[in-house]
Amino acid sequence: MEISTNSFTGGAPIPERYALAKPDPHNRVTFADNVSPHLGWSDVPDGTRSFALICHDPDVPSKPDDVNQPDRECPADLPRVDFFHWVLVDIPGDVRALDEGEFSDGVVPRGKQAKDGPRGTRQGLNDFTGWFFGDPDMEGRYFGYDGPAPPWNDSIIHHYVFTVYALDVDRVDVDGDFTGPEVREAIQGHVLADASLQGTYTQNPRLIP
Repeated sequence: MEISTNSFTGGAPIPERYALAKPDPHNRVTFADNVSPHLGWSDVPDGTRSFALICHDPDVPSKPDDVNQPDRECPADLPRVDFFHWVLVDIPGDVRALDEGEFSDGVVPRGKQAKDGPRGTRQGLNDFTGWFFGDPDMEGRYFGYDGPAPPWNDSIIHHYVFTVYALDVDRVDVDGDFTGPEVREAIQGHVLADASLQGTYTQNPRLIP
């Protein structure tokens, strides 16, 4: 099974168009276009009945102490954790691509509220749900795709991994406000094949080429 995208070059920086936030010379960061990228896949195994999609960033600081602090960077040796940007299940088995902008076309304060996505899909919560908790302007439930927005003072470049799973079930056994870890657990034993690609992103001016 193979995965590809027309939106960016695999392994290379992700354009700001697909990010939730981008560098700003006056305020350090500002909102970006937050457009969901195109993704396509091929060489699907026989018996595939649906697909699941997860995009995660494995480079998020495990402690918030240094995040977005003007007098220091997040240290490179800080332990890192997964941050989920896109959780999507029940993509029909005959689908071979998601169109650019089909699942997101802008930043929605308090989050996109649609659990049901295009073409019969179901959208899980991404981790901006927790990130914006307590923010009076942004707090909410964030379903579907929201793009990169790493700390503007992080000392490392972040990697964004898009993984498509070919499944032997029509419906993933998750309900309600499900999350990336819950989908990973639910699809165990049902994955016929998977394929991943990644891009990179940073908002640290020191690291931007």
